[in-house]
Amino acid sequence: MRILVLGGDGFCGWPTALHLSEAGHDVVIADNFSRRRIDEELGVQSLTPISPLDVRIDAWREVTGREIGFVELDIAQDYDGLLATLEDYRPDAVVHFAEQRAAPYSMKSSKHKRYTVDNNVNATHNLLAAVVESGVEAHIVHLGTMGVYGYGTAGVQIPEGYLTVGMRGSDGELIEQEILYPANPGSVYHMTKTLDQLLFAYYVKNDKLRVTDLHQGIVWGTQTTDTAKDIRLINRFDYDGDYGTVLNRFLMESAVGHPLTVHGTGGQTRAFIHIQNTVQCIRMAIETPPEKGGRVRIFNQMTETHRVRDLAKLVSSVTGAEIAFVDNPRNEAPENELLVANDGLLNLGLSPLTLEQNLLDEVIEIAHKYVDRCDLERIPSRSLWLQQREHAETA
Repeated sequence: MRILVLGGDGFCGWPTALHLSEAGHDVVIADNFSRRRIDEELGVQSLTPISPLDVRIDAWREVTGREIGFVELDIAQDYDGLLATLEDYRPDAVVHFAEQRAAPYSMKSSKHKRYTVDNNVNATHNLLAAVVESGVEAHIVHLGTMGVYGYGTAGVQIPEGYLTVGMRGSDGELIEQEILYPANPGSVYHMTKTLDQLLFAYYVKNDKLRVTDLHQGIVWGTQTTDTAKDIRLINRFDYDGDYGTVLNRFLMESAVGHPLTVHGTGGQTRAFIHIQNTVQCIRMAIETPPEKGGRVRIFNQMTETHRVRDLAKLVSSVTGAEIAFVDNPRNEAPENELLVANDGLLNLGLSPLTLEQNLLDEVIEIAHKYVDRCDLERIPSRSLWLQQREHAETA
């Protein structure tokens, strides 16, 4: 298959491009290097040394003999370039990673909120409009987030995207209807993924596009079997307060002898998935496309759930690090349950990798190996969810 990977230089995009290439697909990456520029803006770098994309692609060719194409493209701003790319390459599938992916970054200021909305929503809508205009029969596979559901499940299992509700008609008869599970985004970033859902639903209904939306949990791990083939292929390891996931932040803190900083009570329950499972899920979704003319296919892309404080205890038991509870910069419930259905990907053959399978050792090893590249000042999360409101109240 011909596959276009939008945002293919990023944390999930790069290993996905390699995995699809290794599986025998013809892969082209499109990227505008916004994630690298955000590193410059924040004054931080990946803990692992990331090679320039051309070096990465050359290394992949040397190691495997496989080619990966590349086009520099900002799909949120350059619609004509996106349309031309689709018309020239005519992909069978498009993997959409081309969105700003960090909740804390999206909440730093009004500027960052507006950038996240402008970039993410425009990128998604431009892609949908361009697929229609080009006439390309491409299956769109989008990386969404579990965060569209929110975290107030109250003991009810979250289904895969849809909920059947009952309503009383004018004659009193019970009418059942299937709707998207009610959205409850916890940040501007999560809100953009919620808006993506509505755009997908409209274009599938109106233009008969084929779309799979993968509502993914927090990704952990750094390497896949492909990125580990050569140092030039190594994947990102973000540990800073804006882009570093909670597990990476804990591991970085333990590597430098800093207490593990648990926000609030640590009672927040989140869904997790290993990066190797992430790339496998995307490949399985591509290789088993939905029927044209149906609905948006939604999978919950996660393998396990953990409370943040329990995750800290797990890392502490392995590394010996102390645990410190700090003020929570987010506006969220201090405790929540999280029950999630993930039958769709399991039925496609997903074999979950879990934190208890010693995979944590690989991430710990990387944290220690590159500890000299760490900037301790960048570890704390300083993006405040209520920053503007507090400013207004004290003005």
